[in-house]
Order: sequence, then C-alpha cells, then structure tokens
Amino acid sequence: MAFYRTLSALQGDLFSGKTTCKQVVQDYLDNIDRNKSINAFIEVFKDSALARAEELDGQLINRQPQGKLFGLVIGIKDNIVYKSHLSTSSSKILTGHRSIYSATVIDRLIAEGAIIIGRLNCDEFAMGSSNETSYYGPVRNPHNQEYVPGGSSGGSAAAVAADLCMASLGSDTGGSIRQPAAFCGIIGLKPTYGRVSRYGLMAYGSSFDQIGPMAHSVEDIARIMEVIAGADDYDATSSSVKVEKYSERLQEKSTYKIAYYKEAIENSNIHPDIRSAAMKLVEDLKSQGCVVEPVSLKELDYIVPTYYVLSTAEASSNFSRYDGVRYGYRAEDAGDLDSTYKKSRSEGFGKEVQRRIMSGTFVLSAGYYDAYYSKAQKVRRIIADKTNEVLSSYDFILCPTTPTPPYKLGSHQGDPIAMYLGDIFTVQANLVGVPGISIPVGKTEEGLPIGMQFMTAKFQEGKLLSFCNQILKG
Repeated sequence: MAFYRTLSALQGDLFSGKTTCKQVVQDYLDNIDRNKSINAFIEVFKDSALARAEELDGQLINRQPQGKLFGLVIGIKDNIVYKSHLSTSSSKILTGHRSIYSATVIDRLIAEGAIIIGRLNCDEFAMGSSNETSYYGPVRNPHNQEYVPGGSSGGSAAAVAADLCMASLGSDTGGSIRQPAAFCGIIGLKPTYGRVSRYGLMAYGSSFDQIGPMAHSVEDIARIMEVIAGADDYDATSSSVKVEKYSERLQEKSTYKIAYYKEAIENSNIHPDIRSAAMKLVEDLKSQGCVVEPVSLKELDYIVPTYYVLSTAEASSNFSRYDGVRYGYRAEDAGDLDSTYKKSRSEGFGKEVQRRIMSGTFVLSAGYYDAYYSKAQKVRRIIADKTNEVLSSYDFILCPTTPTPPYKLGSHQGDPIAMYLGDIFTVQANLVGVPGISIPVGKTEEGLPIGMQFMTAKFQEGKLLSFCNQILKG
C-alpha cells in the first residue's frame, strides 16, 4: 500500500471517512513485521497503539475536538522515557528499566492526538554515528541493508525512511538527528538549544543534547515542533521565547544571503558525489536570486576535538548514576559494594560508552583539567563567536551534512577516529546552540542518499523551515 507522507494528507482522509486511525496503525504494524531485518524497533507498542487509535476514532465519531497532531503515528528514540514503558537507551545496563514518568515531549504529543507506536533502536546512550553500538544489534539502512543508517538516532531515521511510522523523535548531541537523516534520505531538525524540553531525555552531554523531529516533509517537522517546543517548568534550560506558528510560514518565499564554508565544500577529502551535490545546490540557489558566498572557518579542524573533550566530560559526570545499585543491570558475582560498581559498569556498558566515560574522566582529572577541558571551553567560545559573526551577515550557513555517504556495516568499527570525523559538519550547531536541519538533495551513483545542512541563528526555526520547504518544493 501507499503510505502517507504528510499529516495533512492523512487527516484529510481521516476526516472524510476514507480511512480510520486503527487501519492506519495496522498498516504500519504490518509493515514493521515485513521489515524486521532493518532492526529499527526495539519494542512495538502494538496493543496500546491500536487502543489509542480506537480512542481517536471514537473522538471523530462523537465529534470531539481533535488535536493538532491527530492521527500522527510516531516512534520515539529509546533514550526518551515514556511512563510505564521500558526505556533502556539501547544499553545492557538499563535492562528492565521501566519509567515512572513521561518526558515532556511525550505528554505534549499525546495531548495533541499522536499515536506512539514503539521505541526505536539507537547507539548505546546516543554514543555513535552508525547505530552499531546498540545492545540490541545494529540498525540497517533501508536503502541498502548492507550499509549503516547513521547514528545515534539510526532507528528513528530508518523507521521513517522505511515507512514504519510517519515521523519519529530523535536526540541530537553532535549530529545524531541530522546525520542519520542524511544517510536515510529524510528530513531531520536539531532545534535551538533550549527550544525543546530535555525533561525525560536520558542525558549524554547536557549542554549539547536536544530532542528533535524526523519526517518526510518540512510540513510535518513544523507541525511537530509547534507541539513539542516551548518552556517547561521541569527543565531549567528550556527557553521561554515564544514558539512561532511554524506551519503558517511554510508558504513564504524570499531570497536570502547564504554563506558556505570553502573548507567544507571545496575540500578534496569530501566524497565527490557530495561535493558535486553541494555545488549544484549553490548554483541552484543563485539562479533563484539568493546571494551565496564562500566564507572561511579556519577553526574547522578544532571543532571535532573540542566537541569530544567537552561532551565526554559531561558524559563522565552524567553516567555516574548508572552504578548497578539503584536500577538496571547488576553483576551477579559482585561480592561487595566496590566490586558491584566495577563489575556492573564494566559488564553493563558497551566498549564505546566505556571509551567516552574514560576519556571524559581523563580530561577532568587533576593536572589535565586546564590543558583539555578549560581550553576546550575557550575554543567553544571562539567557535560560537565566529559562527554568530557569520550569521549576523548571512541568513543561513550551508554545508554538507556529512563528508561521506553511508558506509558499509562494520567498515569503521576498528577506527573510532574515522567515525568521530563523520561529525565534522554537524557538531558546530551543538557547540554554538543554533538550529540545524538536514534535507535530502539526491543520491550518489550507488543510489545512496545525500543530505545538505543549513544552520541559522538561534530561535529562527521558522525562517529555516520555510526556506527548506521552498527548496524542496522547487
């Protein structure tokens, strides 16, 4: 069957009686069963999703008010908690962890008529760029299952790309929404830091993390953002800046000033198909009347090391709570408190998580704090100042979302540095706190998706979404 690519199309058929929420959910459940090899879902909420669908169908019959997201079938990344449901962040150490509350974004989705169909696979604790570090096994790219879907929100991206749900929520610490969106050929938005509440998101890097939507259309991204964005009393870092009606701005058309980094697009190390797609987009934008000019970011080589020093330091602090005592996995052969801590953490955490915790502990240790952590904070400020300087003169910054297309499963497992360098174009938005979006712009000669990223000033998601909608609609 043909699946809906926009919520407005689905709602049109729901309100006219051409289909029902229950039928739509059942179609997605059947498709999930047909595509188990992708391994996008850790758990499918079959019974609760069908019950929720029947409830919504009843609202239509009884002419009760419908929410903004009425009928939207959405999946959630496994690091976003949902009351009375398992939430493990794809880690052994949280085996059996059932949340006693829901994340703010979950409550807001449900209040506006969304149907949560299941929890989605991800890199363990969102640490990874390929979705190969999950305790539940790797996710596969729907375009070619020999390839990775990107990470850490690989399950979220693959599920949307394979039509296993209409939309999904991911989290983005250094590119974990945008990079898998690019690898899977869909749209993924990392909002401004503080635009969406992080309450109920299992923390990795607290000054970097943001929840954001993934979907086939800019329209659906905009409508989801209208619901999940906004201040939250449970999250002191959430912003009280008024939430725009993003969907009402989508028909705007304008010409803009756009900067692109010479080091990102004119670099011989970038995959040739991605470089060609970027230059074609530059020429297309110029032909539409936009001013597109190269700018230089000499600090590009410092972005990835700065991000990994700071994010691993924050992870080292955040992950002290996973100790084998309070909840989750506990080593069976531990004889005392000290061995319980050591054995539970060494057995419960995967190798990549262990690597990042140890790295973070090192950069925070006496004698190295000033050499690494303090210096990285200073470089972060320089990068933020340079980025904001560019955005004071230009509406958007354009660059490829990733330097390469999707790569084969297992091909980067022995080289974590190569994996980390895949984040070179995405981590800037997290370091600075600005919004970034990845949109699909074509495919490589091998038929693998290519994504392009746009960044803009803080809280300018409305302008960003209307511009991307303009590009994609031609």
